[in-house]
Amino acid sequence: MVSREHQRSAAALHEKLQLLRSITNSHALNKTSIIVDASKYIEDLKEKVQRLNQDMENAQTSSSGHDDFNALPVQVSVKTLEKGFMINVLSEKSCPGLLVSVLEAFEDLGLNVLEARVSCADSFRLQAVGGESVEEGESSMDAEAVKQAVIMSIKNWSQTTEND
Repeated sequence: MVSREHQRSAAALHEKLQLLRSITNSHALNKTSIIVDASKYIEDLKEKVQRLNQDMENAQTSSSGHDDFNALPVQVSVKTLEKGFMINVLSEKSCPGLLVSVLEAFEDLGLNVLEARVSCADSFRLQAVGGESVEEGESSMDAEAVKQAVIMSIKNWSQTTEND
C-alpha cells in the first residue's frame, strides 16, 4: 500500500519535472532525459551569459577612448523653439568647468541665454533656452548646428581636463 504522503510527493515531483520540461523546451518523456536536457539547457545559458559579459567588456573597452564622443559621460539634446533653442546637457558626474565651455559655445554661435537652470553638485545638468541674435541678411542656424557646437565644446573641455 502506498501512503498518501508518498503519492503527494510523487505528484509534486512529476509536476516539477513537467515544469522543468516546459521551461527547457524538452521533448523527453522520462525523468532522466528531462534532467539531461535541463542540464544542457543550463550549460547553454551559462555560455550565453559568458558571451554577453565578454561583449559588454569589449564595448566598454572600445568606448573608453576619448576620440569618440559617445565615450564622454555627457548627453546633449537640442530642440528648436519658436525663437531659439532648448539645450539640455546632462552628465552623471560633476564636470568642473564644463558650464563655462558650453556658455562660450553659445557666445560663439551668437546665442543669447534667455533662461537657464544649472546644477553642478554631484552631476552636471544644464537646461537653457538660447535665442538667436539674427541680423538682417543672416540665415538662422538649425538645432543640429547648435548641438554639434555644444558637442565640440564638450570635446574640447574633455581634452583640456584630461591634460590637467
